[in-house]
Amino acid sequence: MKRDIQRILAAAIIPLFIILILYLLKFLEVGMDWDFTHLGVYPMEKKGFFGIFAHPLVHSSFKHLLANTLPLLFLSWCLFYFYRDIAPYIFFSIWIGCGLFTFLIGKPGWHIGASGIIYGLAFFLFFSGILRKHIPLVAISLLVTFLYGGLVWNMFPQFAKADTSWEGHMGGAIAGMICSAAFIKYGPQRPEPFADEEDEEEEEEQQEDESTYHTD
Repeated sequence: MKRDIQRILAAAIIPLFIILILYLLKFLEVGMDWDFTHLGVYPMEKKGFFGIFAHPLVHSSFKHLLANTLPLLFLSWCLFYFYRDIAPYIFFSIWIGCGLFTFLIGKPGWHIGASGIIYGLAFFLFFSGILRKHIPLVAISLLVTFLYGGLVWNMFPQFAKADTSWEGHMGGAIAGMICSAAFIKYGPQRPEPFADEEDEEEEEEQQEDESTYHTD
């Protein structure tokens, strides 16, 4: 029990640290009357290339940041708890992937916020659980679908608000799906059946074959 609690808490360290950085930057921006918008992605412009790496750190307002806080914390905790051995690689890949996709196809203007990462995490957790066919991970897939299934509509320009970066959402989703396939052989795997169970299955199959006959 103690070990489980330690693992739960350990999985929350990096997500909480990231959330802390986001709030510190927002307080600094507001307190110093600065504008960090130019740290975002500006598609196909040299001035916006650095935003591929920095755009999730910037939010338009505290309301924007608050809206992203809980899903980012929960989904990143799921990643670091269930996929702890490969979680940093997946998180970084989604971070860069959604920024790069936005840079390539985004509409003119500054794209900021951690929403792309949220979409990437949600899609990774969903598709990874389905592909791995491991019961605890499939359960997480279903939970993510129940909690955040409605997010899918904001990936398309027909449904997203005019000031919403649907490109960032789409980019995150694509990055998450790619990661779910690219890392399929790494991290938690479905347990192999025990030898006794395999023997029993083979015996049952053999008995079925012996009992099957055909008549002329």
